[in-house]
Amino acid sequence: MNVIQSIKNLFKRGGYALSGQTLKTINDHPKINIDPNELARIERNFEEYKGNYPKVEYFNSMGELRKRKYMTINMIKLSSELLSGLVFNEQCDVVISDSKEDEEKANTFKFANDFIQHVFEHNDFKKNLARYLDPMFATGGLTVRPYVDLQSGEVEFSWALANAFYPLRNNSNGISEGVMKSVTMKMEKAKEIYYTLLEFHEWENGIYVITNELYKSDNKAEIGKRVPLNELYEELSETAKIPGLTRPNFNYLKPFGFNNINPHSPLGLGITDNSKDTLKQINDTFDQFNWEIRMGQRTVFVSDHMLSLLPEENGLPPRQIFDPDVNIFKSMRMSGDEEFVKDVTNDIRTDQYVAAINQSLKALEMELKLSVGTFSFDGRSMKTATEVVSENDLTYRTRNNHVYEVEKFIKGLIVSVLELAKATTWNGKRLFDGEIPTFEHIGVDFDDGVFQDRNALLTFYGKAKTFGLIPTTEIIQRVFKVPKEAAEQWLEEIQKEQTVMDPMMVNQRNSRTLFGDEE
Repeated sequence: MNVIQSIKNLFKRGGYALSGQTLKTINDHPKINIDPNELARIERNFEEYKGNYPKVEYFNSMGELRKRKYMTINMIKLSSELLSGLVFNEQCDVVISDSKEDEEKANTFKFANDFIQHVFEHNDFKKNLARYLDPMFATGGLTVRPYVDLQSGEVEFSWALANAFYPLRNNSNGISEGVMKSVTMKMEKAKEIYYTLLEFHEWENGIYVITNELYKSDNKAEIGKRVPLNELYEELSETAKIPGLTRPNFNYLKPFGFNNINPHSPLGLGITDNSKDTLKQINDTFDQFNWEIRMGQRTVFVSDHMLSLLPEENGLPPRQIFDPDVNIFKSMRMSGDEEFVKDVTNDIRTDQYVAAINQSLKALEMELKLSVGTFSFDGRSMKTATEVVSENDLTYRTRNNHVYEVEKFIKGLIVSVLELAKATTWNGKRLFDGEIPTFEHIGVDFDDGVFQDRNALLTFYGKAKTFGLIPTTEIIQRVFKVPKEAAEQWLEEIQKEQTVMDPMMVNQRNSRTLFGDEE
């Protein structure tokens, strides 16, 4: 370890109060020490997720070096969008309850549930999570931090993608300390100025401490020079201490799986980080295919004897005349015994390119642990939801692994929201003053209806009902995803209809109609 790194480590836990210090990169901060390869990997993922690739350099027929756009299939975007849609949708239901507890605690959990439902609705949490899962799968991480708007008393959510969160300390349970970064651009004297806010989340003697540092730079690629917070944030304090927290205020989500590229890093991998060679093969083949289409336009050589000549001024040789809207003809000197018109167009190798791309897509499916046929370059339809379940589909199993991570993330966020609200006083009282639930009290229903065959469910629960293993109301709740009150109402109406259709009741009604009521 060199002397500079040793000095950095001495300041690791001692804060960073040297106002005016300039940071070129995030790793220049004495509290932060992230593997540069991890940072480069995340930035590369973002560039590929956006579809940004270097231009292709080539020599044309004249020997001149030219550049052209690299044509790609954005499989990072397509695969992450596919998984995010399978894992989470806005029909997901989150409930805090425990019917086994006594009445007093049950009411407390009802208060907590009502509070969380309001916070989620206020922040449009389900819609935002469904949207942010897409870049999370592509780049490897997502962080959400609740905070209280002291003007309105509402709990708000701050979201940070993989390139805006840096871990400081971690253990087997996850990341316990970290830094969130946010960048704001302002125009000053017709010049772009970038402000970077670093928000440190740390523990000091069991107390949760948030420290804010602001940096200013005219170079987007640099963090810049530290400046006072009030230069951009007038009411933001440098330090805030939050007592009573049992877990970090931020919640970090990453895709399921181990970071095999950097085993010692707590950061997650994007779902395609182990598929870079396959992605390059797909893109190279697609690029060559598009270039062949462009270069494969019809080409016809025409004898120069057949072309009209336009005299040039200043004594230059006469110029041959082509129709200005036609680009398929090229002049060529031909001997008298040759054809005056010669079509030299080559067929485009469409079948070969399509087969090559589909073969690479199969390799990508294997690497992403998705079922065969998930991706196709020839327009084949995907499997139905019934087939996914009946075949114990690999995509469904992969999806369930990611669901487990998202479920833990949502439960952790709920606990963080309630702990923060309980520690915050607004207008003379706490925002939340109830019992903090544990993960066991929080239920997350991901609405698996798209994957479930309702006929199979009815058959299964029908057999369970026959043997008296499950109440009818519970069957209605599970199959049709309705609350208990609605299920009970449905059952009551069903029983009334069955009574109306009972043969004995029909005969009695007919008798009363013919002979009247017996006296």
